Amino acid sequence: MEVLWKLHNATVAEVTARVGSPQLAYNTVLTTLRTLEQKGYVGHDEDGRAFVYRPLVARSQAADSAVRQLLRRFFGNSPGQLAVTLLDGTRLSDDDVSRIQKALGRKRKASR
Repeated sequence: MEVLWKLHNATVAEVTARVGSPQLAYNTVLTTLRTLEQKGYVGHDEDGRAFVYRPLVARSQAADSAVRQLLRRFFGNSPGQLAVTLLDGTRLSDDDVSRIQKALGRKRKASR
């Protein structure tokens, strides 16, 4: 998805050339793109014999979906538990702490 978001559209060969070190096999990338297409994340157009894949979802939409899935699977739908887990396992800069405190302040005001 990262390659498609950057290039806006690409063939399997173009994606293969830009991912992985060591480089992934063409068939691996093709299978992944087909799976992403079945799930509605990418679409394709035909250009001669080649399929040109394009993202159907924005990066932010995919990130939101991934976080919701993570919440359901591992944290019992508790954003608080996810936040505590992230904060307990991470070193934070003063800037990070300040941004987190501001976000929590906004949440407190919104819930009143």
